[in-house]
Amino acid sequence: MQSALPPDHRRQLGRIRFRRAVALMLMTLVLPGSAQLVAGRKETGRIAMRIWFGLIVSFGLLLLIGLVNNTFVIEFFTNTTILTLLRFGLMGLAIGWAYLFIDAWRIGEPLALAQKQRLAMVGINGVLCFAVAGALLFASHIVTVQKDWITTMFGTGKAQETTDGRYNVLLLGGDSGADRWGLRPDSITVVSIDAKTGKSVLFGLPRNMLNFPFAKGSIMDMQFPDGFNCGPECELNSLATWAADHKPLFKGVKNPGVEATSEAVEGITGLKIHYFAMVNLKGFRKMVDAVGGVTLNVRDRIPIGGVGGPVTGYIEPGKRKLNGFDTLWFARSRESADDYSRMARQKCVMNAMLHQLSPTKVVTKFGDIAKASTQLIKTNIPRSEISTFTELALKARSQPVRTVSFVPPMINTGKPDIAKIKKAVKQAIHPKKAKKGAGKSGTAKAGSPAKNQGTTGGAIGSLRSGYAANQADDLGAAC
Repeated sequence: MQSALPPDHRRQLGRIRFRRAVALMLMTLVLPGSAQLVAGRKETGRIAMRIWFGLIVSFGLLLLIGLVNNTFVIEFFTNTTILTLLRFGLMGLAIGWAYLFIDAWRIGEPLALAQKQRLAMVGINGVLCFAVAGALLFASHIVTVQKDWITTMFGTGKAQETTDGRYNVLLLGGDSGADRWGLRPDSITVVSIDAKTGKSVLFGLPRNMLNFPFAKGSIMDMQFPDGFNCGPECELNSLATWAADHKPLFKGVKNPGVEATSEAVEGITGLKIHYFAMVNLKGFRKMVDAVGGVTLNVRDRIPIGGVGGPVTGYIEPGKRKLNGFDTLWFARSRESADDYSRMARQKCVMNAMLHQLSPTKVVTKFGDIAKASTQLIKTNIPRSEISTFTELALKARSQPVRTVSFVPPMINTGKPDIAKIKKAVKQAIHPKKAKKGAGKSGTAKAGSPAKNQGTTGGAIGSLRSGYAANQADDLGAAC
């Protein structure tokens, strides 16, 4: 009968059918299941729309709860069981939506269309199918990466209670690899975090410190009741290798080197160490590249290479956005400098990463960040505490970081004044109490020599001496 119609009518009917077919595809894109309802396939349409509206309501509730309670959302997206269900849910949604597109294309009666219109419909259907299903499958992949990252990175141990309202995390940095976590750490830092506000204090301990005590009653205290005073080889960073050579003493301890170092740090600072994180500094290069670089204020000309090898270049002074390679050398270079200036630069990098790694950047580059993280950090922070530390990190971004390093001239690393160190720790954690007790002379003015070398204040000058970023109320300003 169609062939009996006048050519104009046939063309008009063809245009109407084509518009209808396109409309069905767009309806499926905007409101999945609506095309099936219009075409009379009510059961299929109702099921699809119920699922769609259910997802919208669920997302809206999650968003509303997230605006009121950030912790809930963080816990939701760090729960491995929920992530597994979400992964398969996204895969199922991708398959179901693709089916609805194909079904809408069939309902549009493509065989009744002109050849060019049929080809156009095939193209539209293909683009919509691959775009929507591809996006959902990619989201499923990101969820899988998130789950694998949590499983690989974090432990399953018991969460620890705070001490005096703070979490104290031991950060150990060095050239470690997957099977080399026992090597001597190049950097030893304690980050003490207020469990309510997220305000943080960094305590830097020189790796070459000698003659220090251990926490009372600890394994190392029983071996060295008078402190680690066995000569110039008994440095703070040698505890990892000492513990590795005496593993039978550490029964039931997964990482004797970290345990021995933690016991020493507790004895030196008086702080209870709750968790540790071992940072592979070479893996740090990949992390910086994953987030697109880090902006640092380079105060001195930093050599690339040196100390046993040739200097191959320099990082020039100025405010610069450095890639992973240059950031690593900024943090590690010892040519024409000392360990104390290097400690200062490493703290500047930590501070920059804390304040420059935005939530948006984490989301958009999560796959690369997660991949780099598994090569960067090994920690015993349990999965149940991820939401706690994520929330604290978000709070810490908006606040200055206080820093204290126990280095000369404040401390003689060969014969440290432990009482002075513990007092400095208390003053840094409770600065208001310290200032109240000290009166007007409690803190040195910026730009003038600090009388109390090592708690707060200090001139913001060259990092070659390391003083500014080793002793500062605001690490960001000092860097």
